[in-house]
Amino acid sequence: MKLADAYFPYSFPAELADCACCPRSCHVDRTLGPRGYCKSDAFPGVSSICLHRGEEPVIGGEAGICNVFFGRCNIQCVYCQNCQISSRSEAIYIEYQSIGSIVSAISGLLDEGCTAVGFVSPSHMVPQMLAIIKALNDSGRKPVIVYNSNGYDSVETLKRLEGIVDVYLPDLKYMDTRLALDYSDAGNYVSAARMALKEMLRQKGTALITDDSGQALSGLIIRHLVLPGNIENSMNVLRFIAEELSQGVHISLMSQYTPMPAVSHHPHLGRALSESEYRIVVDEMETLGLYKGWIQELGSSGSYLPDFCFDHPFERY
Repeated sequence: MKLADAYFPYSFPAELADCACCPRSCHVDRTLGPRGYCKSDAFPGVSSICLHRGEEPVIGGEAGICNVFFGRCNIQCVYCQNCQISSRSEAIYIEYQSIGSIVSAISGLLDEGCTAVGFVSPSHMVPQMLAIIKALNDSGRKPVIVYNSNGYDSVETLKRLEGIVDVYLPDLKYMDTRLALDYSDAGNYVSAARMALKEMLRQKGTALITDDSGQALSGLIIRHLVLPGNIENSMNVLRFIAEELSQGVHISLMSQYTPMPAVSHHPHLGRALSESEYRIVVDEMETLGLYKGWIQELGSSGSYLPDFCFDHPFERY
């Protein structure tokens, strides 16, 4: 019996037997167990389902968003603040491995007033994500679907999501191939992310549609975390958005970088972002005419740091 047979109430996602979900295109059979770069199998593999009021008020609104955090990741950022669950290690915590348990947990938060479900780090788990969404829809629930990825997405996979994902919330981490390789072990990140964001923009355009309470119903928001010592990379990210996407795209320019233990001695990443560094990037954003979106208070560096040892990783915030 294939590993996933007991866990999927719908027909087995056949593409996981020859996986090319993300730009790594490992072409491994994940139905036989943990395979490929991400070391994921065919299970849904969700580490946490929790209420979250995140960086952009338009995403969660007053009620917050139900975030579904997939375990492991298709890139491995040395500075990742979700390293407790994003590692490829077998030791990471996976709480949910069946569609039924995932849908039940999501439904509980929807019953408490959430109207949106965010899938976090879904790039290597899109077939499973689609199964979850189908099960939710079959149960009569039609939440706003937010696709919160690292930007390292396959265009072909994204095309399958047209009409299903309501809000794209990708990171755009790098416009520097060397940094992408050194910091995230993804040498083709820049080329892949450029194509992925162009596809997201094709699907959604620049309009961010909200309801009467100001919560996003449809659109594209690009996140960028400014890294200390790497200001030129951030400015090149903004230039790409302005010159190759649109000046009308909504941007979340984040200053919340927090040095994790793994980079405590790194010459650049081992310290917090300085006020002058962030100000330079904000000024460039304004110069480029990128006028839609959000910036952060510099003192927010520890405000969004989760602890996945708890049932509610963000509750203390």
